[in-house]
Amino acid sequence: MEIRVGSILEGNVKSITKFGAFVVLPGGRSGLVHISEISHSYVSEVKDHLQEGQEVRVKVVGIDDAGRINLSIKKATTPPPQQPLRNQNSSGFTPNNRRPDYESRTPSHSSPRPTPAPKAVPAGGTDFEQMMKQFMQNSDSKLSTLRMHEKRSSRRSGHR
Repeated sequence: MEIRVGSILEGNVKSITKFGAFVVLPGGRSGLVHISEISHSYVSEVKDHLQEGQEVRVKVVGIDDAGRINLSIKKATTPPPQQPLRNQNSSGFTPNNRRPDYESRTPSHSSPRPTPAPKAVPAGGTDFEQMMKQFMQNSDSKLSTLRMHEKRSSRRSGHR
């Protein structure tokens, strides 16, 4: 039997490693199911999902120049199960650090986003120019200290 990329086959798990499982395919050839291709959910330990001798359905996702066969169990199954929507935390970010209103990059003309109010300048007279000046002074001070330490260490080690 000829094995081609895209084929869905039945096979038996031959052995399990830390990085995946080797599956014997029809015709006696074997291929690797990488740990990332075992399940749609996170797989920490391969042995928690597969056992030696278990029959599995796999999809051939690649064959390299050396003839090694790369397999996927999750691509041979139906589409991934729908994940329930996760709650936002107090900052408005979802756990995967995406703002929900930026998930779609296409503008929505039916419901425009409100324009945020401009931030007021503190009453103490600190404006942008003063903050920038303070930042530059701190930055220059840190850079000069760093350069001084670099010169000292290069002199001690005999490098210039």
